[in-house]
Amino acid sequence: MTDILPDTIRRLYTDPGEYIDSDHPSVQQFARDAVRAEASAREKASLLYKAVRDGIRYNPYVNMRAAETFRASSVLVAGQGYCVGKAALYAAACRVHGIPARVGFADVKNHLTTEKLRASMGTDIFTWHGFTEVHVDGAWRKATPTFNDTLCAKVGVAPLDFDGHTDALLHPFDGEGRAYMQYVNDRGSYHDVPAKFLMREMARDYANMQGEDLSGRDMEREAEAR
Repeated sequence: MTDILPDTIRRLYTDPGEYIDSDHPSVQQFARDAVRAEASAREKASLLYKAVRDGIRYNPYVNMRAAETFRASSVLVAGQGYCVGKAALYAAACRVHGIPARVGFADVKNHLTTEKLRASMGTDIFTWHGFTEVHVDGAWRKATPTFNDTLCAKVGVAPLDFDGHTDALLHPFDGEGRAYMQYVNDRGSYHDVPAKFLMREMARDYANMQGEDLSGRDMEREAEAR
C-alpha cells in the first residue's frame, strides 16, 4: 500500500533539525560522496546506510551528558558513535538527498554483549535504542546502521544489510543461531533527536555508568579480547 506524504509532512522530514543537521557542510559532503547523483531513492537509501554503518564505528562508551553525542555532524567528525548518533547521521544523509527520514526508538534486549559493557550498564536491556526510518517507494522503511562490519566480525554475526526497501532491524540471532537481539518496547518515531530528554533518561536508566571513567574504552577492542 502506497503512503503519499502530504507536502507539509514531507518537508518536516526533509528539512534540517538541530541534531539531524542535514544542512551542515560536512554532512552534505558525506552524503554526496556516498552515492551517484543519478541513483534511485532506494539505491541511495541503501548506499547511505552502508556508508554510515561501516564508516562510523559503533562505540557505546560515549558521553551521554553531552549534546554533541546525539548530533549527526559531530558523530561524523568523531568517526564513531552509538546507536542514536549513527541513526541521526543516516537520517541527515538521507535528507540531503530529499529522502524523508526520521529517528525511531525502541527498548532492545541484548543477549550477547561484552562482559565489561554488561557490568557497566548493570542490565542487558538497551533502552531508547535508536534506528532510522526512511520513506522510500511509498512507505516508511526501518533500518539500523548501528554495528559496523569489523565489529560484527568480532562478535560472530554478519553485518546487517539494508536494500532500501525491506526493514533491517537488529539481528535476532548470532552466527551460531543463539538469541542475539529482541525488540521489547516501541518508543515511537521523531522528527529530530530528543537529546535533552535522552540525556535525562540515560542518567536514570544507566546510573551505574554515570560515575565511571569511560574515556579510552572501546567495545570493538573488548569484543576482540573475548
